[in-house]
Amino acid sequence: MEWRFDSGAAIYAQMVARIKEAIASGALAPGARLPAVRELALEAGVNPNTAQRALAELEREGLIYAVRTSGRFVTEDEGAIETVRRELADARAEGFITAMAALGYTGDGLEAFLKDYIRKKEE
Repeated sequence: MEWRFDSGAAIYAQMVARIKEAIASGALAPGARLPAVRELALEAGVNPNTAQRALAELEREGLIYAVRTSGRFVTEDEGAIETVRRELADARAEGFITAMAALGYTGDGLEAFLKDYIRKKEE
């Protein structure tokens, strides 16, 4: 996983977001083992406490779980994964719709634009 952080948000929150995207997209499959805290911290170039905080948040949200002495794993709960996928999609859709509204595309005009765009991409 490639890690790039910006100063706009807490690093642990950016790690949470990146891992959520990896889970939602399937890049981290259900049941996949995550790196240990120190390994993740080294890979991301962050303090182990930051990596621990990110993993604790993902555990709290039910997206990963810990198995004593074996490590942390991606949930196998497809409902939880689909919920995260939908939340991420909703956030992206909201940004897209807002940007398109600024260009004057709303309601039926936006729907027509999208249908035309999809049709052209499928050709």
